[in-house]
Amino acid sequence: YRNLTKATPYSVDYALLDTTGIEPLIRRIRNSMEDAGMNVESSKGECNLGQHEINFKYGDALNVCDDHVVYKYGAREIAAQEGMAITFMAKFDQREGSSCHVHLSLTGEGSNVFARDKALFQHFLAGQLACLRDMTLLFAPQINSYKRYVPGMFAPTAVAWGNDNRTCAMRVIGHGEGLHIENRLPGADVNPHLAVAAMIAAGLHGVDEVLKLEPATRGSAYEGSHPRVPHSMRAARDLFDASDVARKAFGGDVVDHYVHRADLELAAFESSVTDWERIRGFERL
Repeated sequence: YRNLTKATPYSVDYALLDTTGIEPLIRRIRNSMEDAGMNVESSKGECNLGQHEINFKYGDALNVCDDHVVYKYGAREIAAQEGMAITFMAKFDQREGSSCHVHLSLTGEGSNVFARDKALFQHFLAGQLACLRDMTLLFAPQINSYKRYVPGMFAPTAVAWGNDNRTCAMRVIGHGEGLHIENRLPGADVNPHLAVAAMIAAGLHGVDEVLKLEPATRGSAYEGSHPRVPHSMRAARDLFDASDVARKAFGGDVVDHYVHRADLELAAFESSVTDWERIRGFERL
């Protein structure tokens, strides 16, 4: 992870030609995922150097999450065979982080429930906002995850929703049968099964409690008085531990397990001496 040569020398976000240098690798990944039964909808260059995005067609929750895990392991192995390396860290450097936006809708009786039941959709979305801080530990499971939440860097910092508003944690997009919620909080390091479970639990809480949806955010959600996303793993750990919604949805044993896992990760981090500390202190202290 040191002295690496990035696969692209500058931002190739939506560029048509500048991703050709890594197309042999990306094409092999796309084709291999298709061979594994996945439907690759698109791939494109992104903002950070060497950053790339691959999008898959929607499907039922469990199979999509399973495919997500297969993709991560497969992409890493394919890259290694090509003499390259892939990381799914949420934040690798001071530039833009890597996300995993989760798109979710409900289906029933062969159609999109959100499209035909506006009240249910609003309660479900209100549940996402009400539980977002409590569930952040499942969307941001690593110490590094929280360094992605920087204003203006395409990662949400506010508990807010908006119509096609990329500055919000919850972005509502599509219409009719395509209406759905995009959760922009998870990073590329997320466990997809836990993230989707958290979204379902939050949505059901909103429906059960008939929560009222606040007005959509217009303009930048980085500004204003919205509640903020937890800024650290410790803050997220404490919110998850104290969450009645999480304990009701998952059971106390599950919540305690992931709280314990966070404690172990925090203890390991806090007992480590980092390069930053050596650079700051070796000559000065």
